Amino acid sequence: MGREAENRGLSLVFLACQRYIELNPVRAGMVEHLGEYRWSSYRTNGEGEENALIRPHGLYEALGLEATSRQAAYRELFRHELEPGLVDRIRRATNGNFVLGNERFATEVAAVIGRRTLPGKSGRPRKVAEPEFGGA
Repeated sequence: MGREAENRGLSLVFLACQRYIELNPVRAGMVEHLGEYRWSSYRTNGEGEENALIRPHGLYEALGLEATSRQAAYRELFRHELEPGLVDRIRRATNGNFVLGNERFATEVAAVIGRRTLPGKSGRPRKVAEPEFGGA
């Protein structure tokens, strides 16, 4: 996979995580609409409301050349449900403190931070049989 395609994949993962986070108050039944949750960035990113606490991410800015086109593109992201498999992957990565992304990305992150970034195999490691030596 080329670097450009890989970067696009990471952009899609970032935007999926953004959608997941923004939709949490709706999923939890705290509000009916994204824009109703006081601490959501949706009103800023999707509706253009000023908020001194929110600085746009570069991937958000890449959604359009002008503020109105970025806002429209951001709103469009929320017209469809997140895929159930993706929601599960985000939850597993978050709850397990693992990287969400492809294996190459996870390997690069592991090298930088010096620890495992993907879940290991479940269960205890298999016991390796000791070689038997004949004695005199």
